[in-house]
Amino acid sequence: MNTPVTAPPAPDEQRAAPPRRSPILSPIRWLVVAAVVAACLWSLIGTGVGIGSLIDGRQGAAQLLGGLFPPELDGELLRRVGTATAETLQISIAALVLGAAAGLPLAVLIAGNVAAPRPVAAAARVVAAALRGVPELLWALLFVAAVGLGPAAGVYAVGLHAAGVVAKLCSEQMEAVEAAPVEAMRLTGASRTATTFLAIIPQARANIASQLLYQWECNLRSSVVIGFVGAGGIGQDLGIALRLFRYQELATLMLAVLILVLGVDRLSKIFRSRLGAASGNTPGHSTFRFLRLRRSTT
Repeated sequence: MNTPVTAPPAPDEQRAAPPRRSPILSPIRWLVVAAVVAACLWSLIGTGVGIGSLIDGRQGAAQLLGGLFPPELDGELLRRVGTATAETLQISIAALVLGAAAGLPLAVLIAGNVAAPRPVAAAARVVAAALRGVPELLWALLFVAAVGLGPAAGVYAVGLHAAGVVAKLCSEQMEAVEAAPVEAMRLTGASRTATTFLAIIPQARANIASQLLYQWECNLRSSVVIGFVGAGGIGQDLGIALRLFRYQELATLMLAVLILVLGVDRLSKIFRSRLGAASGNTPGHSTFRFLRLRRSTT
């Protein structure tokens, strides 16, 4: 009776299985978990967050909520609210234009696969970090002191902060593209500029556009906040109504802000979903078409 001959085990099968990790956390991990828990408790206790602070403020909250209803619907107030709402929308859009104009070139220089000269990339990274590191409210205070009260200060403040955010997020989108088209372009002898605009940006353009639309939503919320320091928009009227205890007028302004934010969020979501649906067909298309044309001419 012939005994069956078994094939030798494959090299992968000969490798020893990796040791299973113990479900018990190591002492270092326990220390990290304990430090995180201690930091959270320290922050909550130090800031006075808890049921007691809510109970102590119940009278002020009841007075505020009682004063908000019913909202004031005077014709003159509604016209003023409409003007302030339109101004807030203008600030958010103008700040997006300014942020994209300053942030996208920085994003190109920062992206690692673009391979910009190291000193240039480092300088662009520092500039972008400085722009987004300063909050919009602080930028607004600086520009109100520089150019005066009004929406122009708000556009500069929100736009500069947006430029830093756009530079970071869009550079990450560029770095996340497929490497094959980029390497193919470089193998053909294409320059850094040609590789960037024919291999990297075409793949990332849908995600970059989506990031810009999301930044518009953020700009709108920031445009409301900076109005409290005199940088225009509906936030300026909100601050006045709150300081003068005009709670019914405040309710009307809050409803206008809510409607504006929800409308812009919905519009941005529609555009971003369309861009996401179309992005599956677009990445790399122009790159491969360029490579085919280049090969046909050589």
